[in-house]
Amino acid sequence: MAEKTWGAAAATADPEQACPIAPVVDIVFSRWTTPILWTLHQDGRQRFVELQRRIATITPKVLTQRLRQLERDGLVVRTYHPEVPPRVEYEISDLGRSLGPLFAHLAEWASANLEKVDRARHDYDEDPAR
Repeated sequence: MAEKTWGAAAATADPEQACPIAPVVDIVFSRWTTPILWTLHQDGRQRFVELQRRIATITPKVLTQRLRQLERDGLVVRTYHPEVPPRVEYEISDLGRSLGPLFAHLAEWASANLEKVDRARHDYDEDPAR
């Protein structure tokens, strides 16, 4: 069934329709989206500073941009608490949580195959004909 779907997508005349998962890849697999969603899923609701501490290599500017985009896409919920000082918390939405099985499959694939990818890269790099 999956193979048939892949073939049907490739046969379309519209290049944007050639890969039906391209929009999902654009939304979910941008550089910082996955670590943000993973962290919110694993550690629950968090303030901006907590997220920044957990994802140490992300800059505040990029974290702000990605959180806004994830909120716009419906994958993250932002809660503003009007107190002094104001408090803002982020959590993964039900829609974002629904990506869990996809991430689980990718984690399984990574566990089973990343060593093979490393070996293939090594073999490719060591090939004197290249």
